[in-house]
Amino acid sequence: MRLLIFTQTVDRKDSALGRFHNWIIEIAKYFQHITIFALKTGEYDLPENVTVIPLRPWGYRARLRTVIRVIRLTWKYRNDYDVVLAHMNQEYLLVAGLFFKFLGKHVYMWRNHYAGNIVTDIAAMFCDKVFYTSKSSYTAKYKKAIQMPVGVEVDSCHLDESFEQIPHSVLFLGRFDTSKRPDLLVEALGKIAKEGIVFTATFVGGPNDPDSSFPKRVATRAEELGIADQISFVGPVTNTDTYRYYRSHTIYFNGGKSGMFDKSLFKSIACGCFPIFSSDDMAEIIGSEFAYRNGDVDDLAEHLKKALAMSEESRTALVREFEEKAIGGHTLPVLARRLYEEMNV
Repeated sequence: MRLLIFTQTVDRKDSALGRFHNWIIEIAKYFQHITIFALKTGEYDLPENVTVIPLRPWGYRARLRTVIRVIRLTWKYRNDYDVVLAHMNQEYLLVAGLFFKFLGKHVYMWRNHYAGNIVTDIAAMFCDKVFYTSKSSYTAKYKKAIQMPVGVEVDSCHLDESFEQIPHSVLFLGRFDTSKRPDLLVEALGKIAKEGIVFTATFVGGPNDPDSSFPKRVATRAEELGIADQISFVGPVTNTDTYRYYRSHTIYFNGGKSGMFDKSLFKSIACGCFPIFSSDDMAEIIGSEFAYRNGDVDDLAEHLKKALAMSEESRTALVREFEEKAIGGHTLPVLARRLYEEMNV
């Protein structure tokens, strides 16, 4: 079976989407050939049975040029694929969904997010199945929706390279945008600092929009709260280096709302980092004791205080317990096999 994938980025070093590079490697084990149409390409090292074709939008009316190129390429390579997977980007199905039906191709979409609208509904109409991971995802409502494993990469979490965890350290690692709530963490840290609680915090990640003023506003707020000397803003790092931060910190804060089910939650646990989160999905798997109320800075502060007060032995034992509950059924190999089985019609 031959697969066509639409995706945003194929770049192993992309700080936000670099993990999809390893998804491709794992999925390629099950398909005769994979063709990928990517809006952006960077550094990649993929198996011989994978072909990456950049869509290359440029200049004025770039979207129109991209639409035309999508239509041309789907026709040009029509004999090179049997099934289609739109990874997160529902717009491609609006452009070529009818075309795929005309060609008799089976169409699938991976979309896991709490937000959605009529555009999502229309895109789903062209699909045989829609894949999601969170029960709170907008797409979970469809009869054709299939809940899938998260697809966490655990290989880099257990490398021989040794790391010493920084005592009383808190990590934010993700896209530095409002949806990930780094500002909420800063406010909570400001509250516990007033109580004399010792901590250091590292913020890793950059905004989706390079011109965003949000990171600077958050840094300014840290100064106003008097905790700037306890916080380090690292900026974006390559996907291949994220495990270094998970493994060297004791507590990981995840601000993603239910419906997103960030893979970083699973990776933090696999790397031995203790998670504090608001995801109902994760609470269902490992328990709600360390799940704070979404958007509640006071509740988050209380959870941080509790986690920071734990002994190393207690924290390590809990992380191991979380790993047993969460990781096994959500690894990348498990996801790749499930995807193949669901698309193997």
